[in-house]
Amino acid sequence: MTSKPLLIFDLDGVIVDGMHEYWWSARKAFLELLDGQENTSFLSTALPETFRQLRPWVHHGWEMVLLAAEMFRPSSPLQLLGIKAFTAQYQYHCNEALKTWNWEPNYLQAALEKVRQDAIINDRKSWLSLHQPFPGIIQRIHQLDKEGMDWAVLTTKGKAFTSELLDSFQLHPKLIYGHEAGNKVDMLIKLKSNFLITGFVEDRRATLETVLNTPALRYVPCYLASWGYLKPKDQDNLPPNIHLLKPETLATPLASWT
Repeated sequence: MTSKPLLIFDLDGVIVDGMHEYWWSARKAFLELLDGQENTSFLSTALPETFRQLRPWVHHGWEMVLLAAEMFRPSSPLQLLGIKAFTAQYQYHCNEALKTWNWEPNYLQAALEKVRQDAIINDRKSWLSLHQPFPGIIQRIHQLDKEGMDWAVLTTKGKAFTSELLDSFQLHPKLIYGHEAGNKVDMLIKLKSNFLITGFVEDRRATLETVLNTPALRYVPCYLASWGYLKPKDQDNLPPNIHLLKPETLATPLASWT
C-alpha cells in the first residue's frame, strides 16, 4: 500500500459541468448517424431544457445520443408521455428505444467518441470552452497535496477526453480511469488493494449505494456532491454512510466532511 491516501472524484457533475458539451456532442453524433436521411433542422444547437432535466438519469455517454434521438422522434415515449413518465421507467424506455432504432450501446458510444475526437483535432479550444469547472472545485483539489493526499478520477467518460479537460484546468491527478477500465465498483476494489481510500465523491446516488452494498467497499467513505446532476429526490433519506457534500463543506478539511 502506498504512503499517501487517495481521494477519488467522479468527473462529470463533480469536477466539470459539461452540460453544453453533452448536448453539442450527443446532437452531433445523432445527426451523423442519420447522415442526412431526415429533416433535423428543428433539433436546435441550443441546450434544450428537456435534455438538462434528463441528464441526472444518464449513466453512460451513449445514452445521451439515444436521448437526442428520442427527442427527435415524434412518436417516442419521451415526446408522447413527457419527462416524468419517461424517467419513471428510464431503463425500460432506453432499451425499447435501442430496439426501435436498431442500435447497440457500443455503436452509439463509438459515434459519440468520434465526434469528440474530431472536435479536439479540429477546434480544441471551442470544444474545451463548452466545459466549466464547478465553483471552488479546482482550488479545493489544489489544497489536497498540503493535506498529504493524492487524488484520482474515476469516470464513465473516455480517458483521453478526461485528460484533455483536466489538463485545460491545470489539474493533474495521480490516476485517471475512464470507461475503458471497467465499471466503477470493480475499479474501486482494485484501487482499495493498493491505496487507503479516504473518500469517493460522486453525484450519482445509485452508484454510491452500489458501492456501499459491495462487501469489499463497505467502509469506503462516500460523498454525494450536492452541486451535481441530481435527481429530484436524491438528497432525501440518504443512507447513514452516504454523506451529502455541499460546497461550503467541500471547502473545509477532509476530516470535517462527515
